[in-house]
Amino acid sequence: MMTTTAATTNSLPSILAGPILRHVSQQQLVLWLVCSHPCTLQVNCYQAEQLLTSADFPADHAGLVVLGGQAFLHLLVIQLPESLPENTWLSYDIGLAHDTGFNWLATTAPQILYAGETRPRFAFKPKITQVLHGSCRKPHYRGGDALLVVDQKLAEARRLETPSEQPSLLIMTGDQVYNDDVAGPMLHAIHTVIAQLGLYEESLDQTELQHSRSLHGNRKNYYRRLELLPSSPGGQGLRKILRGAKKPIFTSANADNHLATLAEVLSMYLLVWSPSLWPLVDLNDLSGLEGEALTRYQAQLPAIQQFAQGLDKVQRVLASIPTYMIFDDHDITDDWNLSRDWEESAYGHPLSRRILGNALIAYFLCQAWGNAPNRFPEPLIKNIQALFRTGKGALHDLLIDQLLKMEGWHYSLATQPKIVVLDTRTQRWRSETRAADPSGLMDWEMLSDLQQELIHETAVILVSPAPIFGVKLIEVVQRIFTWFGGSLIVDAENWMAHPGSANVILNIFRHRRTPHNFTILSGDVHYSFVYDGRLRHHEQTPHIWQITASGIKNAFPEKLLKHFDKLNRWLFASYSPLNWLTRRRHMRIQQRRPSEHEGRYRHQRLYNGSGIGRVFFDAAGAPERIEILSSRDECIQFNQGYDSDWMD
Repeated sequence: MMTTTAATTNSLPSILAGPILRHVSQQQLVLWLVCSHPCTLQVNCYQAEQLLTSADFPADHAGLVVLGGQAFLHLLVIQLPESLPENTWLSYDIGLAHDTGFNWLATTAPQILYAGETRPRFAFKPKITQVLHGSCRKPHYRGGDALLVVDQKLAEARRLETPSEQPSLLIMTGDQVYNDDVAGPMLHAIHTVIAQLGLYEESLDQTELQHSRSLHGNRKNYYRRLELLPSSPGGQGLRKILRGAKKPIFTSANADNHLATLAEVLSMYLLVWSPSLWPLVDLNDLSGLEGEALTRYQAQLPAIQQFAQGLDKVQRVLASIPTYMIFDDHDITDDWNLSRDWEESAYGHPLSRRILGNALIAYFLCQAWGNAPNRFPEPLIKNIQALFRTGKGALHDLLIDQLLKMEGWHYSLATQPKIVVLDTRTQRWRSETRAADPSGLMDWEMLSDLQQELIHETAVILVSPAPIFGVKLIEVVQRIFTWFGGSLIVDAENWMAHPGSANVILNIFRHRRTPHNFTILSGDVHYSFVYDGRLRHHEQTPHIWQITASGIKNAFPEKLLKHFDKLNRWLFASYSPLNWLTRRRHMRIQQRRPSEHEGRYRHQRLYNGSGIGRVFFDAAGAPERIEILSSRDECIQFNQGYDSDWMD
């Protein structure tokens, strides 16, 4: 159901968000954007000035979802009559129809064009030579946004006649948005956008809130969402001792402004990817705020203002490089599906189920759909379109049920080497002994399918939002808390936390037909590191690289990470018998040193700070250069000069 809005079509920019260049293959080009008014679209693709293809999209095309009175989401899937040329500059343009013709991107979104461009340029590079990857972009983190560094690198690449320095693609490995950790100024911006665009309003008649309008624009609830969010009776182990008889379903430490409605989550996506709607927001409006809420709002305001100032460059990046995404927990909520106990509590309450379902609907529309449009069935798309058209609560609940049962969030790309992107959130290996124990990140069936997909590949890039090989000390701390029933307190969701999934993933590496070069790209942890792994006592062991880059705009507490780093090197050095108590005792793992750690810090292995990963690959599909492009204008190299004292 759409709401009325005070804004007029003429007062809004034609393009509210995007275009984002999503999937690119030999026969297909996929673009995502949101417009402020209904119109026919035309997409042209060029090589230099030669038109390669042109596609028309009527005002009611199959990839249209009407989000509100003045918000029209388009997924534009262009089928190409001939294969795209490789390793050369290409460009595209999107025309929005009006009375006398089309308005093209140079008019409707000039900020997305680099110097000298009349259309956004990109390159189709299916043989992977360079990949950008990262996770965890929290708007109000008081640090730089690494996507602005990407903008600088793409500008440099465009000065060359050939796109040799252009990355093949950008992989966002989780936490593209933080639905569970929202600053007060961001929540104000979200509510402004909902009103301006007339976004979908929903009935919450089976919950205490009754209707989404009771939340939108009600500043009395700022920093008080925990009072509205549901809890489940009882507690287990250490959590029961620390938190009492009731445990919160939403376990984020910063859930005071947790997003709840579908309109809120959709607005968040529009605001973190585009500058277009920010001029409508008066961030200095403090009306309705008082006491602690006012103090917290003012403290968070500078970080949000700084974040918004860089969004024109972020929009330009996303328009200019094929971008692929996968969820992690904060895209939905912290600790999403961490344990069987959590799932039973969260999905058993109508309000928490609706909140999780809303985040998943928005994830589908803004992230998953563009990764691999052909994977999703037409009836699902029609149900989503009908929901926004009719606003029926029964259809809303039916759609959430459908998405919660869906098994197609993972995908792969036919690149060289092949890229396999894992869903480590929805197909979990649940503990059969204790409901509070952490679930395995993938169940046996999904891991079996993964093994089949890897057979006969000589090299593969595996995208796992959580590192398969993490910091041993942190994993041990998580295991200790799990013994006392406190897995939620320490986010005990690593690959080694569940014996079943740990053994199967390690056996995949031991399989005689596993890829020879095995690159794992991960995020999640808010620090960065690189491990080189080999199997002990195997003549034909694969080469395994665990490359973790996190976060794009986030970091770990500095002092705490230094202590973890030091203790990990002491307790799990190569000569330590503690290594034989870990699940990966049959592997030899060497830790690379970040280039910034010289002199007195030469033994540190973990890099802390906002940045984005960049990996260069050789002809065999093996990483030949690994680095972090830091938001502090540094390039951190992970070199192969390891110290033998610090090997597993």
